[in-house]
Amino acid sequence: MTERSEAWLHEAVFGNYAERPPAASPPETRIWCYSDQLSYPPGGTVAVSVNTNAASYAAELVRDGLSPATVWRQSALPGAWRDTPEDCSVNGCGWPVSFTIPVDPAWPSGVYILRVSTGAALHEHLFILRPPLTAAKRGRLLLIAATATWTAYNDWGGSNHYQGYCGPAKDRFSPILSIARPLAKGFVSLPPDAPRAVLAEDPPMFSAPRYPHMEWAYANGYSKKYMSTGWPSFERHFALWAGAEGYHLDIISQTDLHFRPELLDGYAAVALVGHDEYWSWEMRDVIDAFVRRGGRVARFAGNFMWQIRLEDEGRRQVCYKYLARAEDPLMVQGPRHLVTESWEAAEIGRPGAASFGLNATHGLYASWSGCSPRGARGFPVYRPEHWAFAGTGLYYGDVLGARSRIFGYEVDGLPYEIRGGLPYPADPAHAPEGIEILALGLSGTLDEGPTIPAGRSFLGAEDAEYVASVLLGRSDAAAVEATKRGCGMIVSFRQGAGEVFHAGTCDWVMGLARRDDMVMQVTRNALNRFLG
Repeated sequence: MTERSEAWLHEAVFGNYAERPPAASPPETRIWCYSDQLSYPPGGTVAVSVNTNAASYAAELVRDGLSPATVWRQSALPGAWRDTPEDCSVNGCGWPVSFTIPVDPAWPSGVYILRVSTGAALHEHLFILRPPLTAAKRGRLLLIAATATWTAYNDWGGSNHYQGYCGPAKDRFSPILSIARPLAKGFVSLPPDAPRAVLAEDPPMFSAPRYPHMEWAYANGYSKKYMSTGWPSFERHFALWAGAEGYHLDIISQTDLHFRPELLDGYAAVALVGHDEYWSWEMRDVIDAFVRRGGRVARFAGNFMWQIRLEDEGRRQVCYKYLARAEDPLMVQGPRHLVTESWEAAEIGRPGAASFGLNATHGLYASWSGCSPRGARGFPVYRPEHWAFAGTGLYYGDVLGARSRIFGYEVDGLPYEIRGGLPYPADPAHAPEGIEILALGLSGTLDEGPTIPAGRSFLGAEDAEYVASVLLGRSDAAAVEATKRGCGMIVSFRQGAGEVFHAGTCDWVMGLARRDDMVMQVTRNALNRFLG
């Protein structure tokens, strides 16, 4: 790994170097764009807003996939420089519509990448084309892209749900985010060698934690959060693999799930992949009802953590997170069950495990930073006889996905106990009835260890103290000690007439991208069973 100065490393890991447009037109050519919605129906109209200091630019629309295809292009579009408010992350950029794209009703459902270029500057955006309500669904798999997590991490304009220029001192994250702004660099496309958070190699003995993905982002002008979420880091890997395997895939956004539940009608199974951290109450209602009436959910994803609210027809996302009890207006005016914090919070009363069997407060970090950086990086298997492992040849104690490093960077778990060498829920009342724990690895909620210098702990104690406060009602040292050790699991259970399979890790998709035979076979087993 490249040697860097302490000051450089500190800025790469802790600094806020999110892209923000200058107040006046810069000397170099620049261009950005965004669309007015996250997804569109066949036959709809995409309204695009562009900001550039070039006299003209070109635009093209590409359907992404195994064989990307250009479906629309326009040249010699007139450029114009637009003033951008400082709070654009919160309230949107407010740029006028520059051009529109008519959506051909014959275009298939999928992700469409919009590129605007001056020749000297390029910007990429994307949107989802959802399937028509009248389309035949039999044998087709519905992928619900984790667009709420995309919004949460998008730092274009300077603020997201993690870092920003908000609050009295202009140094806090924003609990309110607008989709009326560009996507940060790395959220639409990435070079194939962009590092992941899960470490590729064991750190040397006694070495301090390093963060290759953030160092790469800082050195190459990408968003610090490119690897935390986004189409190229997660969903695209699954979509390409599924297409090559012959699965017929349709895609919708989480905003569609929230406002258009009828889109699930007719599908036997839905898939959720990657980093899937943020959900609304309404989204969970739709998924829970889908499963109870016979639907199947295959969740190859991790970090099911936060409740959000969607406002202004999905154009604004709200999540107060750690500040919710002090600042979310619904803590005072109600209804309190819609307060935007962890699903395990007492005022919400709807544990994440009730929907997907697992939750983030009993999981969290693995295979990077100071959380098991030399760990298994795969799932130790406990019940190899389960249908999910058919055709893999796995034995009790084998580690699934270690070669492709699928375990991390955030995982979902449950409290558990070992009886006769097998894991069981420690408190069956807080887990779906009949849930089977198939595989289990270790995780933690904070960096700790003898090699972490002061001021070099990226994860710090904030998450650990918050988890302790949610689970035990206090965040003192004893509470953190009692709750800081978590796990990541693979579980399976039935719910009503339906069924759920949950591999609780963000990087499951890397087992598909890296052609790990056993990870691919488990994925096939779940999809084939659920699609019938």
